[in-house]
Amino acid sequence: MTGGGTGGHVFPALAVARVLRERGHEILFIGTREAIESRLVPEAGHNIEFIRSGGLNRVSLRQQAQTALMLPGSIAAAAAILRRFRPDAVFGMGGYVAGPVMAAAVLNRFPLVIMEPNAVPGFATRRVANRVYRALLGFESTRRFFRESRAEVTGVPVRREFFEVRRKNGGPFTLLVTGGSRGARSLNRASRESWPLFRDSNSPVRFLHQSGAPEHEQLADAFRETGMLGEVVPFIEDMPAAFSEADLVVARAGAGAVNEIAAAGMPSILVPLPFAADDHQRKNAEALVERRAAEMVRDAELTGTRLYREVEALRSEPALLERMRERVRQFAKPGAAERAAEVLEEAANSGKK
Repeated sequence: MTGGGTGGHVFPALAVARVLRERGHEILFIGTREAIESRLVPEAGHNIEFIRSGGLNRVSLRQQAQTALMLPGSIAAAAAILRRFRPDAVFGMGGYVAGPVMAAAVLNRFPLVIMEPNAVPGFATRRVANRVYRALLGFESTRRFFRESRAEVTGVPVRREFFEVRRKNGGPFTLLVTGGSRGARSLNRASRESWPLFRDSNSPVRFLHQSGAPEHEQLADAFRETGMLGEVVPFIEDMPAAFSEADLVVARAGAGAVNEIAAAGMPSILVPLPFAADDHQRKNAEALVERRAAEMVRDAELTGTRLYREVEALRSEPALLERMRERVRQFAKPGAAERAAEVLEEAANSGKK
């Protein structure tokens, strides 16, 4: 299994790995030492080996050149791991590390199953699109990038705990702000700008803010000075528990976040990352907005004042929040992890014939 760089790539892969392990299969992850998978995968009880890999999207020309020079060695390193482990099937979840591993799987004829969670596949996925055993998709519209017989809309694998999130009962209105495992600078800024507005208006809002590690200390100090209810933390280990405390979520619109929100039935304000590859986060958010299952604010328009107004408008309309809960659940796919495990078993058996 491969996928990494952010929680949006790692957590869905771990959800599938959990099902596979329960079915008695042996699992090996391939990741990078610098990224979040190096911590999350061992914590989940799985083995992981490492290769070097870098990004091509939303990075400098210098970084692109370094990645291009690194790529042959990354593919060779991934191939060496695969030949040694001899997997019956390979699962690619995306992220920088997935490209070399998927290429190595194709070159060495290991059955490859990929999960494409976004409305538009990334560069590496498009390169192997015609060589996969099966492409598991998050959106119906993504079928056009793959052979019809090899594409299946399953939804994104989500940890089962998100489907078990219980409605918050009582207490102050709690706003969960999360820019993902690494945080989001614009969400951090807008949240900080909004705190005096909530405080001065005596709004009964409690903040639970995942800031990412780089800006945590500064933001946490500033939040304590406001005297408001809540906390700023660098990383939330148990996001389903955080959802159970929240009345409203402000988040990026990566596929992982959108599907976790749907699984838990959470009202949300989505702020798509403006430089995401092929603008896929905007398209993810629009899919929910079109069904009135979420609100969306463009990153360039997100200020403290805008955040304050959007939150207060929703807080004052409990019936609207309830309708958003009902509508967003229509996007949930509770069997996605189990279906991915089944397809991997099918792929493994196909390689033995």
